[in-house]
Amino acid sequence: MRAARLIKMVLLLQSRPAMTAAELARELEVSERTVTRDAQALSEAGVPVYAERGRAGGYRLVGGYRTRLTGLARGEAEALFLSGVPGALREMGLEDAASAARLKVSAALLPSLRDASRTAAQRFHLDAPSWFREPETPELLPAVADAVWDDRRVAARYRRGEAEVVRELEPYGLVLKAGVWYLCARAAGGGSFRVYRIDRFTAVEAGGERFERDGDFDLPAFWAERAEQFARSILRAEVVVRLSAAGVRRLTYAVDAAAAREALEAAGAPDAEGWVTVTLAVESEDVAHEQLRLLGPEVEVLAPATLRGRFARDAGRLAGLYGG
Repeated sequence: MRAARLIKMVLLLQSRPAMTAAELARELEVSERTVTRDAQALSEAGVPVYAERGRAGGYRLVGGYRTRLTGLARGEAEALFLSGVPGALREMGLEDAASAARLKVSAALLPSLRDASRTAAQRFHLDAPSWFREPETPELLPAVADAVWDDRRVAARYRRGEAEVVRELEPYGLVLKAGVWYLCARAAGGGSFRVYRIDRFTAVEAGGERFERDGDFDLPAFWAERAEQFARSILRAEVVVRLSAAGVRRLTYAVDAAAAREALEAAGAPDAEGWVTVTLAVESEDVAHEQLRLLGPEVEVLAPATLRGRFARDAGRLAGLYGG
């Protein structure tokens, strides 16, 4: 534990001209007294660290000193490529590896480039979860992530409806979609790839056996294909609606964007009032009712009759509220 902290302290000092005891204590998550003792230990071990007093003082390394501890471990290098997604790193248990990797890279850079990580962070930040929801980290995510990184088969229990199923899986990749974690995996020994929600696993145990990855598996391409299939599979119903010009512009924001584009592309010419009639694929009548209400008076439901009746009742209630 202390050895790792001393290495991190050297890398911090190597990547910056000087750091105060308070700054080092904050970075290393220790007290300033511990920083003083660690600096003394480094000095006794031959690392040329020294302290300068005064307002511009702090801990420094003798100019030109370079540590040989900057080689990246495999896990650190892999985590570095995910360092733009800090929340995901934290949830997978890779935050420490990414922090060590960034320090090593900073220590190896020329002095003129050492502020690159800071300037990049000031200009780009990825916030993956969707609005208006508190993201929850699945309890078993770190265990699944370890198995994915290490190509280890897992024995897993998975909730499917009211029942639980037991599966032996080869975990190929993780996907974070709108704050929800998914595992792309296939059954041990081969077969087709499937997608599992991490928060539905009730138990995951990694075995000692590694599997040989299929070199042709492309995680981004697989996810894009499955996501499109899923989006289409849930659109099991159709509704017919008339849209004003404003309704046409706003349709893609109210319902599934791909379904809206397909409906508008297949629509005929506007009628004499400038309204367009479209046949729209929807998940269900209930979902269509919720979504199309967002368009207010810019949409008229023509079919099915039951959905038109629901909108007629909505209109009656609104008239009762505002008519007087």
